[in-house]
Formats: sequence, structure tokens, C-alpha cells
Amino acid sequence: MNADYEKLESLFDLASLLNKETVFSEILRIVSSKTSVLFNANVASIVLINPQTLETLKTVMKVKTMTDENKYQFAQSNIVGWSSKNKQSFISNDLNNDSRFTSGIFEEISVKSAMCAPLNYKGKDFGYIVVMNGPTDLEYDNNSLKLLTKISDIIAPHISKVQKIQEYFTVQLSDESIKFKYLQMGLLGKSESFLGMLQSVESAARCDVRVVLEGQTGTGKELIAKAVHKLSSRSENPFVAIDCGAIPQNLIESELFGHVKGAFTGAFRNRPGLIVEANKGTLFMDEINNLPWEMQSKLLRVLQEGEVRPVGSNKNVKVDVRIISASSLSLSEEVTKQTFREDLYFRLMVYPIYIPTLDERKRDIPLLANHFLNKYSKEQNKKIGFFHGDVLEYLKSKHWPGNIRELENFVERIVTYAPQVVEVLGISVLPHNLKKDINQFVSTQQNIKSVSLKETLQKYEKNMILKALEESDWNQTKAARMLNVLEATLRAKMKKLGINRIK
Repeated sequence: MNADYEKLESLFDLASLLNKETVFSEILRIVSSKTSVLFNANVASIVLINPQTLETLKTVMKVKTMTDENKYQFAQSNIVGWSSKNKQSFISNDLNNDSRFTSGIFEEISVKSAMCAPLNYKGKDFGYIVVMNGPTDLEYDNNSLKLLTKISDIIAPHISKVQKIQEYFTVQLSDESIKFKYLQMGLLGKSESFLGMLQSVESAARCDVRVVLEGQTGTGKELIAKAVHKLSSRSENPFVAIDCGAIPQNLIESELFGHVKGAFTGAFRNRPGLIVEANKGTLFMDEINNLPWEMQSKLLRVLQEGEVRPVGSNKNVKVDVRIISASSLSLSEEVTKQTFREDLYFRLMVYPIYIPTLDERKRDIPLLANHFLNKYSKEQNKKIGFFHGDVLEYLKSKHWPGNIRELENFVERIVTYAPQVVEVLGISVLPHNLKKDINQFVSTQQNIKSVSLKETLQKYEKNMILKALEESDWNQTKAARMLNVLEATLRAKMKKLGINRIK
């Protein structure tokens, strides 16, 4: 089955999702994500027109590779501006040399190809959908623009309501109930990126479609998959998980599809396989990027036909399984490298959800760290209830390449070092190397604060002296009297602060 057919299927999936989704912000996210997938774009965004002011606002941007968001925003603004002025779609595969724009304005911007299609409903433009790619990525053709236009036609009725658009421009709501609900599932956080992800989970749970979780190792993808399952209509049925990178290649087919007795050496009985075990429920396939090429083809058949054939059997078994897959690598990049099947990619990528890194949700570090502190303090029968402020600040400033998993392991380790009776985990109870790192961090922060305070006071003092001198027409005697200081003191201050009258 070719990729064009899969893209057509993706359009049907998008239309089906939009018919089920009611949350306006989530509709925008779904559209941008699906558009990014269909065009393998560096950036896919939606620009809406404010119904009251008629100004534009970038509401959603799906970025895969970007060095400077402001530069991408500049390119997008010019592209949308041209499309708006000329009342037509836009396509270019050499933006820097495009005669429609002032020569050289895109020289420092790493965008080569771009498309833009108006969002129009009942004869009225209310926004634009834009995709952009860098210099080394795929170019667009007229078929690409036709596909973007079809997407525009499909989504326009769902995002054209003036009231909904205006609410999106003016209202930002915080939902405490959603945080509490996910807290019960082990998902903690209050940062904007975390709450945005939870909204995606909420919507994915309502739609019985395939989900792809993309995020770095240690970001909690299995917990999120469990949350989607628990909140879905399949929650009373099995949740089965497999790490595709942890199973030897010669065993993974049997692990997924099962086998019959005598199928191979050691097959002493029939075994159903994980897909059958998850029937009517959810199969979570972690690190699906590690699935061997041959198995990718067989999994695609399962998704298309809704049946599996156990190893050694000549009979197919009907199954009804929701697949939630996850990858710590970009699946679109794996498709480009030809290590992941493009047709399977489009089959799986019905509802993509990006899982933010811990560095993208710094605000959540104290909450997570204290959660792990309480957990391991209880496990080790210790009385630790709090972090010392300096330790907590160190945790917030630290880079966590291993994300939540690394933070958890770190907290468990430092709890182990603490004495049994300590109630506050401070620097003094930590091992020498860590104590040295934190003390150095604290010293650096104090110097920064000291310099900052000193500079602030000097600036304030300089402004006061300048104001007094200007009001006294630079008569130093009068200015000193106004400031209630000796004239000699004023002159010394002026010399120190470099204050000279400009003639």
C-alpha cells in the first residue's frame, strides 16, 4: 500500500477526530500536529485572525527542528502577509530568492520551502495554515499545495466560529481539577507545557484511535499511556506493555503474535501473544522505532486487517486492540533514514502527543523532587520531610538529560546518604563531590545576586543625582542641597559614577 493512500487515510482520520473533538485548543493542536506529519515539516502552524481587531496571532506551532523561533516567526509573518494581501495560497521552494519579497530579507533564516493556505468558511477568511521546511528537507510541489488546501477545507468548519476564536484570544483558564485527577495516576506537574500535554491526554482518551507518544527517554511515556487507557472506554479491559528494544529480534514475533505448540524448539504449548492478551484493551509498544523492518510489515497488516497469525499456525485470530506506541527518536526522521516504514508511520500517527522534557517544565522540579523525597524517605524508614532551600535551587538549575527518571534516581541516592534522624535534607549530609558542586552553585548564585544588587543601587543613585543636577541647571551647590548631602560628597559621587555635563 503506497504512501499516497496512507496520506488519504490520514485525511479521513483527521476528519473523524475533528468530528469527535470539542476542545478548541486541542483541535488546533491536532491539526498542526497532523499537518506536520503529513508534510514532514519543520514547522506547521495555524494563524487566526482576531475577529475584533483583525490582527493575526500564531496560535499553534509544531516545531521539529528550529534554531531561532523569532526568525521562523518573521518568515511566517511575511508569508501570511503575502497570502492575505493577494487573497490566494502561497508556495515557494526558494524563499530567499523569491521575487515576491524584498531581496535579501530571508538571508539569515534557515527556511527554504514554504506553503500557506487560507482558512475560509462561507466565503470569509478567518486564518491561515502554514508549513515550512529547512534547506536540506523535502521540497513542495502543486500536489503538496492541493493536499494543504484539502486540509484547510476539512478543518475550516471546525475552527471558524467567531465566539470560539475570540475566547481563544482572550481567555486563559487554569483547571485545578485536571491536575488533581492526574495526580492520582502518578502524573505530577503544574507547568504550562505539562498541563497542555494533559489536555491532549484528555482528548486522546475520548477518541478510540491510535496514539503516538514522542519524547525523550525518562519522560514518563508509559505512565501517560496508562492514563490514556484508564480514561478510555477500554479501561475495564487489559493494558499490556512491551519494550520493542528489549526483546531479541528472533523472539519478538512470537512475543507479539504468539505461537502454537511445536512451532519451534522450546514451543511446548500454545501461547496467545501480547496482541491477543490485549484484546478489547490497549497494547503499549514502547520504543517502537526498534521494531525490525520485517515485523513492521507484519504489524501494519494487523492494523489493516484486525487479525494476527500465531507463529507456526495457518489460522488467523481476530483482535480488537488499541495501539499506543512511543519513541524516544523522531519517527519522521527514522522514515527519512528508511529505518521505519512510511506506510506504518502514517497508520500509527493518528493522534500524536509530544511529551515535554524536564528542562521544558522546570517549574515542576520542586513538586517532583519532593514527591520522590517522601517516597524514598518512607521506603528507607527515614524522617526526611523537606529539602534545604539551597539543595532545591540546585535541583531546579541542573540539566536533566535523563529527565524524570534521572531526577528520581538522584533523589533516591541522596536520601540513602542521609542519616536516619535528619528531617531536612541539606548540603552537610551529602557526599563530598556533590557537596562541592552544590556549594559552588550557591556561591555563584550569591555573587550574581550581589552584583545585581550593587548595579541596581548604583543605577538608582546615578538617576537621582542626574535628576537633581538637571532640576538645578547643573548647579552642584543647589543639587547637593536638594539631595541633602555635602557638595564634596556629591562631586565624589559624580566622579565615581562617571557623571559629566554634556554641552
